Amino acid sequence: MIPLLTLDGVAAGYGDGSVITGIDLSVGSGDFVGIVGPSGSGKSTLLRVLLGSVPVSAGQVQRAADARLGYVPQVEQIDWDFPVTVAQCVLMSRVGGRVLPWASKAEKADVSRVLERLGIGDLAGRHIRALSGGQQQRVFLARALLAEPDLLLLDEPTSGVDVRTRHEIMHLLGELHEGGLGIVLTTHDLNGIAAHLPQLVCLNKRVIGAGAPHEVLVPEVLEATYGSPMEVLEHGGMRVVVDVPIDARIIPIRDRSA
Repeated sequence: MIPLLTLDGVAAGYGDGSVITGIDLSVGSGDFVGIVGPSGSGKSTLLRVLLGSVPVSAGQVQRAADARLGYVPQVEQIDWDFPVTVAQCVLMSRVGGRVLPWASKAEKADVSRVLERLGIGDLAGRHIRALSGGQQQRVFLARALLAEPDLLLLDEPTSGVDVRTRHEIMHLLGELHEGGLGIVLTTHDLNGIAAHLPQLVCLNKRVIGAGAPHEVLVPEVLEATYGSPMEVLEHGGMRVVVDVPIDARIIPIRDRSA
């Protein structure tokens, strides 16, 4: 498999400081990768380096010729009061390549097709502020897919949604991956998402570990990533990560009925 993106010794940040450093990473069209790490570890910065919106201060980023990338930002970063409908929002992904100021018949058909594919075809005329969290996430996923990307980059795609919506989004991403789409996402959810992905990258300024969940969801890698001890349990064939209490002594609870 030919990589779509390859990072070799990459450092990047904002201003004079580096947020990530010494990053070696290769992503291909057959990959489904989760980037995990604590807040401030550089997850979003790494995603933006892959996207090309943050320049590198050291190392090299190699992109396959004609590789198309799609990006889904965190929903918390979106101005949901911006006066556009779902269809108009999705169509914004083609603004740069449009000759006419209005959508063509073919473009409208493309928007309808991708909305139907994501199960929100009936929401095309609705204002984006009137949507639920799961619907909002699907709208920006539709906008990214309208560009027909080879690699989809998602920043915390299940942040702020309930368990059912999280399952729906991850199931949808799984279907897209099975259809040949490469996917890289960031997540803080080790048990709900990361443990179920084929590949993980544990990040804290640098890559602490990379591989399948059973290779990186281990106490020594997690402690180096998060800076605190963690335990890993086996449950139903899956790895479950739990915090180790700072004080493991059991404090009895007073029986107030006595």
